[in-house]
Amino acid sequence: MTGKKRIVVGMSGGVDSSVTAWLLKQQGHEVIGVFMQNWEDDNDDEYCSIKQDALDAMSVADIVGIDMEIVNFAKEYKDRVFSYFLKEYSAGRTPNPDVLCNAEIKFKAFLDYAMELGADCIATGHYARKLEKDGTTT
Repeated sequence: MTGKKRIVVGMSGGVDSSVTAWLLKQQGHEVIGVFMQNWEDDNDDEYCSIKQDALDAMSVADIVGIDMEIVNFAKEYKDRVFSYFLKEYSAGRTPNPDVLCNAEIKFKAFLDYAMELGADCIATGHYARKLEKDGTTT
């Protein structure tokens, strides 16, 4: 990427998306974090709490110095991913909901939302690859 870009980063509160946001900010880009809430119910289990994940993402955004938004994609997830999963499962098949989540949420609903924010591109911590240039791994 050359020049300053407006990049919307899908942030989960985890290490990968946090480092992604930080690296892009360090490179001089305008970075906006978006936490995607893909489920309505949160029973506040000690593991995988939506509230805690959102708080983690907001904390990282504050430390990195970027704006952060929480966007509710629960309806889109239920309509486009979960209902298909239930239909397939009841038919005796074992679908992988991650495939549809990538296509319908990450690279559809999230991308559409990022474009509304005027994004030049989107980024996540997923599918990262290391590059070697002049003996340095980046």
